[in-house]
Amino acid sequence: MASLEQLDSTYMNMATELAQLSYAEKRKVGCLVVKDTQIISEGYNGTPRGFDNKCEYLDCVDQLWTKKEVLHAESNALTKLARSTNSSQGATLYVTCCPCFDCAKLIIQSGIERVIYKESYTKGEGLTLLQQASIEVNQL
Repeated sequence: MASLEQLDSTYMNMATELAQLSYAEKRKVGCLVVKDTQIISEGYNGTPRGFDNKCEYLDCVDQLWTKKEVLHAESNALTKLARSTNSSQGATLYVTCCPCFDCAKLIIQSGIERVIYKESYTKGEGLTLLQQASIEVNQL
C-alpha cells in the first residue's frame, strides 16, 4: 500500500494536470477531492456552465482582469460534489493554489478534514481560517 506522502504527491500531480484544462490565462488552478483513496470530485477554475469560457478581459489600458463570474477550482469541485451522492465528510482536498478566504469557508462547511496545496496565494487569509477551524493544512 502506498504511503500518505506518495498518495499526496500523486493526487497533487493529478490536480496539476487537471489545472491545464482551465481557460484562464493568468492562473490555472486544479482541485481534487479524495476520500478513502477514491477521487470523489474534481474542478478547475473557469466560468459557470453556459457562459463564454474566457476567464479574463482587457480593460482600456490593456490590463488583464479576471471576470467576476469566474469560479475557483475548489468551488467547482465542491459544487459538483454537492450534486452527487458522495459525501465530503472526512475527505482531503488537493489544490494547486492555496484556498482564498471564500473557498476556505466552503471547505469548512463541506466537512473536509485535510487541505494539501502546492503554491501560496498572495494573501494567507484562507489558510488562517482553515487552521482556525482545526483543518489540517499542508503545503506540498
